[in-house]
Amino acid sequence: MSAFRLPLRPFRLERFCAEHEFKVRHVLSASDPESLALGELLALADEEARALWDGLRLGYTESPGHPLLRREIAGSYERIGPDEVLVAAPEEAILIAMQALLRPGDHAIVLCPAYQSLYEVAAGAGCEVTRWRLERGGSAWRLDLDALAAAITRRTRLLVVNFPHNPTGFLASAAEQATVVALAREHGLYLFSDEMYRGLEGPGAPQLPAACDLYERAVSLAGLSKSFGLPGLRIGWLATRDREALAACAGLKDYTTICASAPSEVLALIALRARERILARVLAIIGRNLAIADGFFAAHATLFRWLRPSAGTVAFPELLEGRVDDFCARLLAEQSVLLVPAGVFEYGGNHFRLGLGRADFAGGIERLDAFLREAPRG
Repeated sequence: MSAFRLPLRPFRLERFCAEHEFKVRHVLSASDPESLALGELLALADEEARALWDGLRLGYTESPGHPLLRREIAGSYERIGPDEVLVAAPEEAILIAMQALLRPGDHAIVLCPAYQSLYEVAAGAGCEVTRWRLERGGSAWRLDLDALAAAITRRTRLLVVNFPHNPTGFLASAAEQATVVALAREHGLYLFSDEMYRGLEGPGAPQLPAACDLYERAVSLAGLSKSFGLPGLRIGWLATRDREALAACAGLKDYTTICASAPSEVLALIALRARERILARVLAIIGRNLAIADGFFAAHATLFRWLRPSAGTVAFPELLEGRVDDFCARLLAEQSVLLVPAGVFEYGGNHFRLGLGRADFAGGIERLDAFLREAPRG
């Protein structure tokens, strides 16, 4: 078991959002879709879940997660049982998984750009981290699988991937995923697969199998914050067939939250049982907003490169004139519209994250369009 080198570097995205997200008129970079109101979610409850809610007592809950919740989660996988699931807040799950899987001096390979904790926690545990860059090919993103193979060394212990990908909206093909799994198996690596956006595949983009169903040393991260639009519940989970790794994560959880919030677990059970309706709602919002984005970027093709996402709630377009940091800062100051520049993801280039899941997306795009008409370029 590893030990953290403290303090960890500041989490640039979270500090950026903490400063701006709740002060602006339009968050045009949100990674989470439009959330449900409590009453809307409760209206989806079946009889059993509603009875659990109405009779809920606010005591401690079972550390691995409510048995009914873990059974519901396990049902979303092909080869995972309820005792192969650990309920935890998504960020907590990343923290304890990296701590459990890595030792000082290990080597980890992380697909980037990435949510910072996917590589920062490994570095904080005294590990060497190689950032495996997602490459841009024309108007699309692509995996360089040769670069991945070349990065693996005798000290490599962990490979971290994220499909559908944040912040680009890239979705690997089944063949690409199979190659990633094959490389992990060949070298005996743990495979940590961030699947927080799974279920939000666009038309014609088939859903990839969960990594934990494909490989015995894979750990899948999922939850309700992104695909379900319920980040306020703070419910996520780890799923793996590696019982030793899961037990290590459970032991570490005793030093973080111990157990989940009792109300959140019941609400999570309601959401998972209403999965099809909730995902359809989010996909409908994304579909409407993608159409708006397509029109906007077609009208401003000389200023932006539109890298249309294949799945998830986000995209990573490129500004073709000026500096993206300056562009985003001026947009924030003059129109109260928040875009996250690539530097916040510690990724070079002139990209910015665009969120496609919020109900006020059209209003944010209108303000962005007004900004382009009114503000000098450069």
